[in-house]
Amino acid sequence: MALAVMGVLLKNRREQAPEVQEVLTKYGDLILARSGVHDPARDRGLIALMVEGGEEEVDALAQELEDVTGVDVSTAFFKAD
Repeated sequence: MALAVMGVLLKNRREQAPEVQEVLTKYGDLILARSGVHDPARDRGLIALMVEGGEEEVDALAQELEDVTGVDVSTAFFKAD
């Protein structure tokens, strides 16, 4: 099992939020915690996810989020016990 923190940047929150939400719902069983903030002046958003699951599953979540045009994802994995 992998434990990771994932940062998701939406460059145009209003356009991207529905598709990003669909991906997050699909992988909801991996998400331990979620926090998000938005910058109304620039219409961008930043979501922080704490996730746990197989490394392949976490990578698949990141890839599906990055497949949304204008979304950037950074993932930091913690060493397993």
